[in-house]
Amino acid sequence: MNILIFGPQGSGKGTQAQLLAERFGFIHIEAGNLLREVAKTDARINEIINIKGELVPAEETLLLIEKKIEDSGGLSKGVIFDGIPRAHDQYAPLKAWLEKHGQKVDLALLITIDEEETVKRLSSRRVCEKCGEVFNIVTNPPKVEGVCDICGGTLIHRTDDQPETIKKRLKLYHERTEPLISEFRKDGILQEFDGGRSIEEIQGDLIKVIEERM
Repeated sequence: MNILIFGPQGSGKGTQAQLLAERFGFIHIEAGNLLREVAKTDARINEIINIKGELVPAEETLLLIEKKIEDSGGLSKGVIFDGIPRAHDQYAPLKAWLEKHGQKVDLALLITIDEEETVKRLSSRRVCEKCGEVFNIVTNPPKVEGVCDICGGTLIHRTDDQPETIKKRLKLYHERTEPLISEFRKDGILQEFDGGRSIEEIQGDLIKVIEERM
């Protein structure tokens, strides 16, 4: 099974995707993390995503994703795509790539929150610079301020979680990602969820939908 999980920044889709991957054994493809890792050594990619808050060209993102899937055991495990596609020019090539391997997109899970909540959540987010674990100083704080519970690494406030960058990313989401909703609906794969609830409530609804589709 191949699943797309999407929504505005701060909707909690990353947390939900990881929980689903652990439960069902899916490969979790988090496009943002892949690109941020590349940005550490690629000044051009760093400028695109961390300074300008824009999207990396679709073909580059898809190549990274294909390699990650291959390195993780291939499509037979099932994949949950988190943060991809973000626009039509990514969706069509992704569908074509899956079809080439005799597969398709089975579900598109949309988690919704309003813009005010997005800015509030992301401005409070902190990420471990060592292991990548994500915390929120309001809703999910670390046991020790500034220190990762998992590995003891330093928690940082990423450039793309600053309010002005968040607003730029939201503008891109509204312009480029929201139009995909009608395509997912047309393909009969769209399911929508209220992201303003608890992690457990949302996860329960997601699991129910996936098990029904399986």
